[in-house]
Amino acid sequence: MERRISRRQLLNAVGAAGGSAAVHAAATALGLLPAVARAGQLDLRPANGQALHVVVIGAGIAGLTAAYELRRAGHRCTVLEASHRPGGRCLTLRRGDVVDELGARQVCDFDDQPHLYFNAGPARIPGTHTSLLHYCRALDVPLEIFVNENRNAWVHDAAAFGGRPIRNREFMTDARGFLAELLAKSVAPGALDARLDADDRERLREFLRAYGDLDASLAYSGSDRAGYASGGMTSPGVKKPVRDFSALLDANFWREYMHWGELADQAAPMLQPVGGMDRIVDGFMRRVGDAVELRAAVREIRLGETGVEVAYAGDRGEVRVVRADYCLNSMPAHLVVGLRHNLPPRYVRALSAPGRGSLVKLAFQAQRRFWEDEQIYGGISWTNQDITQIWYPPHGIHAGTGVILGAYAFDDEPGTRLTRLSPAERIEAALAQGEKIHPDYRRHVGRGVSVAWYRMNHVLGCSTRWTDEAMRDHFATLQNPAGRHYMVGDQISHHPGWQEGAIQSAYHALRDIDRREREAGAAG
Repeated sequence: MERRISRRQLLNAVGAAGGSAAVHAAATALGLLPAVARAGQLDLRPANGQALHVVVIGAGIAGLTAAYELRRAGHRCTVLEASHRPGGRCLTLRRGDVVDELGARQVCDFDDQPHLYFNAGPARIPGTHTSLLHYCRALDVPLEIFVNENRNAWVHDAAAFGGRPIRNREFMTDARGFLAELLAKSVAPGALDARLDADDRERLREFLRAYGDLDASLAYSGSDRAGYASGGMTSPGVKKPVRDFSALLDANFWREYMHWGELADQAAPMLQPVGGMDRIVDGFMRRVGDAVELRAAVREIRLGETGVEVAYAGDRGEVRVVRADYCLNSMPAHLVVGLRHNLPPRYVRALSAPGRGSLVKLAFQAQRRFWEDEQIYGGISWTNQDITQIWYPPHGIHAGTGVILGAYAFDDEPGTRLTRLSPAERIEAALAQGEKIHPDYRRHVGRGVSVAWYRMNHVLGCSTRWTDEAMRDHFATLQNPAGRHYMVGDQISHHPGWQEGAIQSAYHALRDIDRREREAGAAG
């Protein structure tokens, strides 16, 4: 009797050849993955003459979401923001904007043009972040496509290909071609008789032939998917030479970044607000801006039996006190510890548990959109240097000038090295490293500005780093209230660094307040 391969074994084989995208598609077809759940929108009970007063600490996305939803339900809120501007880490820089880095204040010097802006915080929106997209619609924030993955962009590794960049499509095509050939030959007749029946073997070979663009003999001999070396229009296309598989393995791109676009929150096309990510902040401020007090640095939090008191320094240094029924606090957890407070000891220990990321972003204004001469329209080039990524703007195509993201160091080691540099030293490092990818880089770009989030005033870190141990021991403590005090923000979510996490954390707190008030009303 012939033995058939199990679904798990088939997925393992598909994963070896095709990566996570192929596994996801196969698992969905087999009915092993549920449909993606849409995040439900908030539905607070109307105040009906019994309005609460809620003090919200921080006018970032979580705080503005909370203020908007509280006002929509008829409640009163006071939003205290320590910075000179709302938005928190949703920061878009244009000409004249200040970078409030401790000891290294900068002023953005881009030309004053609508398409010349730098999203120094969040810069892209996945289609699965439905709550954020809901607010873009409700707040009349127009969106456009953000090109997150472009096979024409570059892959650079100093230890591979003689230190020269190669096109992303060349790396992907050759790597998958070689893998497909290896697996296709392993399922030749007789090789896996005990695991696959004849029909399964033939279908798998066809899958691998199509996936790796193999020839009739199941060999990989190059593909036009990597682009043509010449021709292809009025003369026959000549395929690019196949790179040696060992050379591909020398580059670390395959370890993680080759599959980046297949992560849960990534995709080739994503979304961005037209004109900058802070258009979302502007939309919230049009609705609740009168409740937001800027330059209001919180100094003390006192929990009471029936409410919360928050003391803060006004813009002239005078101490003011807000008394409210509840407090929603989106301050970074490590900064809350330094306030005067009467929070429970276990809660304070939990506030100290998550770490602080050292994310750094840096941008240049390009006087000429030189990347378009290289057939790159949007997308990201990767390098194993500290700058990690170069982003090409998907907007302003053929506009002459543009703002190019010259560094996005999201891992802590390169981020820490860049953070320790002065702004001028960061710019020089980004220029020198960018030249490894674009030889004429320095000639085309200038007016650099950087944001080292670990040193940004009122923030001092981005994004929150939860270890497995800290998540296990402390996350639930912070997700639950301390009396009438709630921590919110992307830091209190399983999606730190994403605006959707911030919104969902606000929802979690507001739903709990709504539950408490309903129960109190029923009991009364």
